Amino acid sequence: MADAHAYATNCGLTHRETEVLTLVARGLANRQISRMLLINPRTVEKHVENILAKLGARSRTEAAAIYVRNLPPAASPS
Repeated sequence: MADAHAYATNCGLTHRETEVLTLVARGLANRQISRMLLINPRTVEKHVENILAKLGARSRTEAAAIYVRNLPPAASPS
């Protein structure tokens, strides 16, 4: 895929889910993500659940790997 964000959109991820996935791929925990995005940690958990379902991933690690695999060359999730 040419672009990870386009891939995420094609998988049906919302803009916010894509933001959360980007932070998951950077290795942040739900609590850290909630502080960065100014949302409740439970909301982050729900976004992660939705991301896993939409990507068909079994774990955060697998979802992050799918995201990173679809980054354009020389790009990173940081």
